[in-house]
Amino acid sequence: MGILGKIFTWWDGATIGTLFNSALTGEHVGTDAQGNRYYRSKKVRKDGPFAGTERRWVIYNGANDASRVPSEWHGWLHHSYDGVPESHLPPPRIWEVDYTPNATGTVQAYRPQGALERGGKRAAATGDYEAWSPDA
Repeated sequence: MGILGKIFTWWDGATIGTLFNSALTGEHVGTDAQGNRYYRSKKVRKDGPFAGTERRWVIYNGANDASRVPSEWHGWLHHSYDGVPESHLPPPRIWEVDYTPNATGTVQAYRPQGALERGGKRAAATGDYEAWSPDA
């Protein structure tokens, strides 16, 4: 992506303003397995409903998709705990699967029977439905 894309687009990675702000006011605290970088503000908020807390944010490695944030980092971003997740991660379970991107809006998206993209053919009615009538 060119310099103009970095200035004006937010949906495909961080803008120049966000990167600049992260370098000036943020402290890098960690990186997840996908390369997303996590920051916290150097200053604590002094007023408002979040007084006494630090601001936390993520710079995505690639497209901005919230489903790319692992659960442990999601908890940290939302102040569920103060410590960086890497410091107290449990070992991975055998049943855990690797991340798969959100397929909504792509060719790989789930399309149920009757969807227009699958030909629009719905299953025949079974006869167990009776339509409502205001006169009945």
